[in-house]
Amino acid sequence: MPKAIADHKKAAVIGAGRSGRAAARLLHALGMECILLEKDPEKIPADFMRWLSECGIPLLPGEHKPEYFRGIDIIIPSPAAAKRSIEALLQGGDAEDHVEIMAESELAWRLLDGEPVIGITGTSGKTTTTSICSAMLAQHGLRVFTGGNIGVPLSEYVLERISGAPKADAAVLELSSFQLQTCSTLHPHVGVLLNISENHLDFHADMQEYTEAKMRLFACQDENDLAILHPSLAHLAARYGMKAKIATIDIDDRPFPKTRLIGQHNQINASAAYLAAARFGVTRQEAALAMEAFTPIPHRLEYAGAIRGVTYVNDSKCTTVEALKVALASFQHPVILLAGGKFKGGDLEGMRPLVQEHVKAVALYGASRSHFEDAWAGAVPLTWDETMDQAFERARSIAQDGDTVLLAPATSSFDQYNNYKERGSHFKSLVQAAGEKR
Repeated sequence: MPKAIADHKKAAVIGAGRSGRAAARLLHALGMECILLEKDPEKIPADFMRWLSECGIPLLPGEHKPEYFRGIDIIIPSPAAAKRSIEALLQGGDAEDHVEIMAESELAWRLLDGEPVIGITGTSGKTTTTSICSAMLAQHGLRVFTGGNIGVPLSEYVLERISGAPKADAAVLELSSFQLQTCSTLHPHVGVLLNISENHLDFHADMQEYTEAKMRLFACQDENDLAILHPSLAHLAARYGMKAKIATIDIDDRPFPKTRLIGQHNQINASAAYLAAARFGVTRQEAALAMEAFTPIPHRLEYAGAIRGVTYVNDSKCTTVEALKVALASFQHPVILLAGGKFKGGDLEGMRPLVQEHVKAVALYGASRSHFEDAWAGAVPLTWDETMDQAFERARSIAQDGDTVLLAPATSSFDQYNNYKERGSHFKSLVQAAGEKR
């Protein structure tokens, strides 16, 4: 049985990203002794470095070592720190038998004051669905905390509550497999599983481990809770012994046609969000109003502009082959596709029919050139340039009135960018500059 937070004596926080910083601040506020491990201290914000010094919290830089965990009984890992890598550091040490590894979300969950939680996970669509669900709840007049993997750690909410901030009527959390893998008591009132496809296999041992991590979302639910599943995943309810009431998403419905969101997949996301929000009394009319006002999230099929009849769309968050399938299926007009980056795996060869149906030409750039050329040679005209700037100009020269230039890389950004946001912002700056030149 997991211990209450108050029963733990000393904590180690791994990673000084936003969730790690929030966890350290929360643990300190609770009066718990803790240490912070960060491989690259130069990335730590100066104000947080000052705070660590003022609070006397040790910072252990560089590679993590087994001796760092002596006397530790709770570990809060960065989402990027795989559970098995942490366990390897504990093997044979005095912490191995009694230490508890828990996600920052799990830590904060144990300190909530009864706020009902909606937990949303899936390989893709999590952020959009989480944001839509929160907007629907707000339209109903509820005070909502929105966070988790979407950017704001739940620990920040708990810290604000400790400081006297008002209590939320609901907490809507985007939860990744990284976070869920080390959640043991997290109990969402509503859990949503949008989809599961091959992803993060550089982090998880295999698809089984990845799926099991996702299914942790439902492990503590009971018959009073609601589990919302994509119909293709309904069979997992029996396999994992789910106790909650099961609802499946209607993937053929288009319930909210008045929206600025592109693609049928966003109607599916909205359907899932409404099923969750309806549990809190949200009406279909309120949900429709929220969808009509909803602003698309940056880098997710985001309209970037139109120049001489050509539409430019930024889907830099498209980091997998599965996400590319969704993106292409969202367009009826011919697409000039900008793709390339650090390839994460997936069946590009199997994409040939969809590419032939929707894509007029492909402008590749950066790494992974051979992956795309080997898979799509002969299916569609292909070019390659070293940088996105060059590929963008090539795509502009091809595009005609009625076409869409789509940035949907189907890869991670780490060959040339720090993250997908930087990549998408670069694309938008290119569109803006091109528009000013015309």
